[in-house]
Amino acid sequence: MIGPNGAGKTTMFRLITRAEQPDAGTLRVGDTVKISHVDQSRDSLPDEQTIYEAISGGEETLRMPGREVNARAYCAQFGFTGADQQKKVGVLSGGERNRVHLARLLKSGANLILLDEPTNDLDVNSIRALEEGLENFAGCAVVVSHDRWFLDRVATHILAFEGDSTVVFYNGNYSAYLEDYRRRKGKDADQPHRIKYRKLTRG
Repeated sequence: MIGPNGAGKTTMFRLITRAEQPDAGTLRVGDTVKISHVDQSRDSLPDEQTIYEAISGGEETLRMPGREVNARAYCAQFGFTGADQQKKVGVLSGGERNRVHLARLLKSGANLILLDEPTNDLDVNSIRALEEGLENFAGCAVVVSHDRWFLDRVATHILAFEGDSTVVFYNGNYSAYLEDYRRRKGKDADQPHRIKYRKLTRG
């Protein structure tokens, strides 16, 4: 899901998770949908636990769809090796908290995961681990991101907020969508970086 700041991408996530209610109309989530969500704040972590405890839940072997993974090896995929796994979550930097969130999310058992700017503050190895996790994920992932290279590697469809209340659903990755956008808007066109709203009252 792409578009300029203020287009409503994060609000869409908040509607899906019922953190907000629509002003009009209805939004229905299917009865069998199990949602796991990482937002931009990364603040819903157990600060008193170690990284290993927060990710593994105390289990030495993690049972994930179609495979079992050693918990310490799984933590290492997200850049937490050796003594780092014993750090308390409460002392972690924003980037480290992001990695803990992603590790927890990809083993959560959800069939729909919502990721809001997931590559922010991640190093290259952690981004690769995230990409691999998404490729092996048996459900559906909806990603809000401005990282076009990440979207090219993981996205199969693009939901684009193009401004002027226009939303386009495109079958393909970001580069293919951008080619289509420029065919429609002109070869030198680029996506808007800021939403412009029509005035509702006269000043």
